Amino acid sequence: MKVAVDTEKCCGAGTCVMLAPDVFDQGEDDGIVVLLEEHPGEELHTTVREAANVCPAGAISLS
Repeated sequence: MKVAVDTEKCCGAGTCVMLAPDVFDQGEDDGIVVLLEEHPGEELHTTVREAANVCPAGAISLS
């Protein structure tokens, strides 16, 4: 799995960080998503998919 984020779309809701803190973080100044792990381990795939699905801005893409 490869994770990508579109910081231009991100609204800073933080749902991705709450679900997968090993993969996502938020910028301290603006709350915009920061990708920590582009290729998360298989044990995180389900959680990362959920984070992408619930992102209100659709800023997370998976391939």
